[in-house]
Amino acid sequence: MPFDKPQHVISPSLWALAWKRLVASRVAMVSLGIVAAFLMLIALSASGLIAKDWARETGVNYAPPSFLGEDIEQAGQPAAPGGPISASDKPTELPIQDPLADAIADIRGEKKAPGSEAPSGESQTVDPLADVMADIRAKGTQATVAETRASTLPFGADKWGRDVLKKTIKGSETSIFVGLAAAFVATLLGTVFGAVAGYYGRWLDDFFNWFYSVFTAIPYLLLILAVAAVLQQKGTLTIILILGLTGWTGTFRLIRGEYLKHKGREYVQAADAIGASNGRRMFVHIFPNVSHVVLVQLSIYTVAFIKAEVILSFLGFGVPVDVVSWGSMLNEAQNELILGKWWQLAAAGTAMALLVTAFSLFTDELRDALDPKLK
Repeated sequence: MPFDKPQHVISPSLWALAWKRLVASRVAMVSLGIVAAFLMLIALSASGLIAKDWARETGVNYAPPSFLGEDIEQAGQPAAPGGPISASDKPTELPIQDPLADAIADIRGEKKAPGSEAPSGESQTVDPLADVMADIRAKGTQATVAETRASTLPFGADKWGRDVLKKTIKGSETSIFVGLAAAFVATLLGTVFGAVAGYYGRWLDDFFNWFYSVFTAIPYLLLILAVAAVLQQKGTLTIILILGLTGWTGTFRLIRGEYLKHKGREYVQAADAIGASNGRRMFVHIFPNVSHVVLVQLSIYTVAFIKAEVILSFLGFGVPVDVVSWGSMLNEAQNELILGKWWQLAAAGTAMALLVTAFSLFTDELRDALDPKLK
């Protein structure tokens, strides 16, 4: 009886098992779809295909959403800047005379002799800016008639008449980019610091533990507010550096523990026996076995830094005036709520809540899928 050939069974990798668990989870797939939709949205916004003219004043001031109809409070009010001007809206000219006209004419030698009066219907003084002002008024009237603003918009307008929907899309580009970039910086620093401290130990471990203790001794929100107040330079890059350089502590603690556990295992000792360098053992042999921790921390930091950027921009330490984000929209909305204009707050708050909730649920599912104990 011939012997059967042995069947070689290939064990699936950690990533294959993790992906299989993610696909089996409906919550993970729905959350991943929402996150992917937001990423596609900011890619289209960054390329200029959508929301390119977000700063354009397309509607009347505080134009309500289309499903609410025209704002009844605007009935009987003067036309908004940029709207068509009717004859009744034009200011009437009042017969106001300059009380210093006679004195100025006397100084210039233009005062007429007594008894000589100007013919009936003619003015004694001539306004040198009359022609210029008439030209400006004519051009302004033509421009306002040509660019009539909409009375309603799909998601309403802000106090300047800018479309809230386009502002929300453009704001998502800023907030999500800041969150992803700052999370990458913080995760990179935490991984490098934790790997060096956990692998080498001794005085390097003591130094990084002291450095870690200094950062964790200060409440995180107060720390980023203090750094932002000291820098006093608003900008997207500034926010990324503030969040990234102060938020690496969580990743450092986890990666340090993983390297302390893995550096004494057999596969690392075997790499040492064949002459592998310290850098190769750290980032070629050990790092793939702890990369799932890095990936989970990256997703956690993204959610945390999106919320941190919103807080900074809301308090005035975030993006500059010419840049829109969810935080700056919420900052504007607090004044609009007093007037009963709630649509900008609803748009920015709903978009942020949807993304943060989806990202948080996906992070939880990813953590469960990458847990080696579930293999």
